[in-house]
Amino acid sequence: MGTNELNRGLEGVLVAETQLSHIDGERGELVIGGFPVDELAANATYEETVFLLLHERLPTASELGEFRAELRAHRDIGAETEAVLRRAAEEDTPPMDALRMGAPTASLGVEEATDEEAVRRVVAVFPTVVATYWRYRQGAEPVAPRDDLGHAANYLYMLTGTEPDEAAVRGLETYLNTVADHGLNASTFTARVVVSTESDVVSAATAAVGTLKGPLHGGAPGPVLDMLRTVHESGEPEQYVRETLESGERLMGFGHRVYRVRDPRAAVLSDAAERFYERGGDVDFFDTVREFERTAVDLLAEHKPGRRLETNVEYYTAALLHGVGVPQELFTTTFAVSRVGGWMAHCLEQLDDNRIIRPRSRYVGATDRTWRSVDDR
Repeated sequence: MGTNELNRGLEGVLVAETQLSHIDGERGELVIGGFPVDELAANATYEETVFLLLHERLPTASELGEFRAELRAHRDIGAETEAVLRRAAEEDTPPMDALRMGAPTASLGVEEATDEEAVRRVVAVFPTVVATYWRYRQGAEPVAPRDDLGHAANYLYMLTGTEPDEAAVRGLETYLNTVADHGLNASTFTARVVVSTESDVVSAATAAVGTLKGPLHGGAPGPVLDMLRTVHESGEPEQYVRETLESGERLMGFGHRVYRVRDPRAAVLSDAAERFYERGGDVDFFDTVREFERTAVDLLAEHKPGRRLETNVEYYTAALLHGVGVPQELFTTTFAVSRVGGWMAHCLEQLDDNRIIRPRSRYVGATDRTWRSVDDR
């Protein structure tokens, strides 16, 4: 690549080496910490996945117990953070804005001696911030975290005040594992840029949340659920797809910038959703999800021959999170609850062999201007 070659969006530009995840877009493969995503997501707890990302190996039983205890010890938020979240809820602030406001304040009164300790605090506190905001938004008091529940179960418990059943916990756990890391996506790259200046990991997480808030990065599962509900009510998947394509609109939940085949995360979440709905979810709704996928893939192939536009992670994210009871308004913040583990691992990896991230730009503006005083302009 020549030094003056322009790559918009840094597409194809290598800026880091990582041991955290590997994407093969042509073959539809994702490896996280050395494990195929389907093997890791279906078997691990979220705590095991985060430990793997932070330490490049799975924990022993004793290490896992210690790591869980460390996360539990960092779940609580102070009155200052609760006040911010209450105000955000009263003003109908969108959930991602509430997370952006609340998460940084959670470091008040907490002194972390090392970056590793601060990382554990950030990972542990994200679910509490989201759930506290949501309880206030519903006109209810926050539910305090429980020390006897794992990360995924505790998140669902804080949202509802009711201990979730095993099927819901496993479904959410699989989701959190599946999306914990995914290369140098926009929010992860942002986190690495921030810490490359030797800033702190809380600032990096806050900046990453701001990046994830953008609809081009993390905002599609909500519209996917709207689409699936519409199709479920009408019972006309083919009509919906044809009308969408003929109008020139994008069919949400299909296609991906990186993957040229089916998103491997969609396969993992598809299996997880099927297991969940078979245990007592809304089977009729899930039948619609399956039928719509088959119909859309066939019609997309007909509409755009030569291109393979199949389901991406957002399609089955919508089906699974809806099934386990996560409110639609919290789909993107729940994505952040997972991805923060990847953000923090990337921060530590960046700091381990740091060089400030400083790309170049090409100037295309004027070069021949002469200064005039304000009276002569």
